[in-house]
Amino acid sequence: MHVALAGDPDHRYPMCWKARTIRWASSGAPIVIRLRPLAILSVGLVLGVGPLAAQQPAPPPSTAPSPAQTNPLPTTTAPNPAPDPGKSPAPAPEQAVAPPPAGQSAIGTPARPTLIDKPGEPGDVDEVTLPAKAAAIVTGKTKWEEAVVNLKQAFARIEADLAKLGVAPAGRPLAVFTRTDDDGFEFEAMIPVAAAPNPVPAETDGLRFGTTPSGKALRFAHRGSYESIDSTYETLTAYLDAKDIVVQDRFVEEYATDLKDGTDDNLDVNIYALVK
Repeated sequence: MHVALAGDPDHRYPMCWKARTIRWASSGAPIVIRLRPLAILSVGLVLGVGPLAAQQPAPPPSTAPSPAQTNPLPTTTAPNPAPDPGKSPAPAPEQAVAPPPAGQSAIGTPARPTLIDKPGEPGDVDEVTLPAKAAAIVTGKTKWEEAVVNLKQAFARIEADLAKLGVAPAGRPLAVFTRTDDDGFEFEAMIPVAAAPNPVPAETDGLRFGTTPSGKALRFAHRGSYESIDSTYETLTAYLDAKDIVVQDRFVEEYATDLKDGTDDNLDVNIYALVK
């Protein structure tokens, strides 16, 4: 299996993802794209009333006092005390607001939207057109085993620098993989903004302003831990090979939920393959 990539004359560009290397050249059988499961929820409620009461004759009326009269419950206060006009009524207790599901707080917020509004589904391949958005950018390099830590640090650095400049983020964090090998990869960490400052400040602390990758792309949605993202790249590789699609020699990861650690199963990542 191989995928033709722009800028790779032999069309066998080795691309490594995380500590486990995925190469674009293989003789194995194509990987079948897995369809997403459909969760089915059913709830049943059965209420039965026996006819025994209807079959028993009604007892004769009793003249004995009721148990409430013969055995009153001890009370220390009047059952319905009259309200005191000199006292204000007690405030109603506050209703607790349930927190959003873990890992989902960052999805769908108007202030931090994803590049494509409609979310993707694992197992689906979506043809999209990425808009060019102004972004704050930091370049970095990392080993595979330190990828999550270093990407998080790069995003935190961008957020801190934007706060100093008084520029609000306007999108989800992105990582553009510009070069990879067996040891690690080079990347551009990006956070979209509504507009770059005018005038654009001089590059300080490695921060500069540019635009996000744009144009026609294929979106592959990954939902699960970052440690398991290789399976989504294998699906991507198989799809590109089966369709004989030529793509650019860079890929984009957009973190629709916060990148916490490598084992967070609530992670939601959009992977974009930029079509040549």
